[in-house]
Amino acid sequence: MTNLSSADLKILRLLQHNAREKLETISFETGLSIATVQRRIKLLKSEGFIIKETALISPESIGYSMTFLILVELERERLDQVEAFRRKINAELQIQQCYYITGDADFALIAIAKDMQDFEALTNRLFFDDTNVKRFRTSVVMNRTKISLDVPFFE
Repeated sequence: MTNLSSADLKILRLLQHNAREKLETISFETGLSIATVQRRIKLLKSEGFIIKETALISPESIGYSMTFLILVELERERLDQVEAFRRKINAELQIQQCYYITGDADFALIAIAKDMQDFEALTNRLFFDDTNVKRFRTSVVMNRTKISLDVPFFE
């Protein structure tokens, strides 16, 4: 499935806006039958266009009042060490996003914490106990201006 039809793009756009959109609505918007919409969604999932369906939860509502941007520089960037760092980051629930990047740092992370003590414990677990972490730089988020993983669609 390399070429997406305009109906596929509409399906993706509608589901990106609301992952629980009714099949009837998608059917109406695309002009496809409900059965065809179901098949297209299943195919879009199996082909990796739809990675995951999730709910966006306000961290503040459950006690995570602080967000941090963290740039991490590794001491050595051997494949096994990069993979070990990735595994550790993937296992850490307070890390919301992780990007392997170029430039002055090797990784950019978005993390949440309940308070500064919680963040200090997180940095101890992730960075100070890891001999391959050369340094990390942290910025505290003052305000969440935009929160999105939306992909723009041009039909």
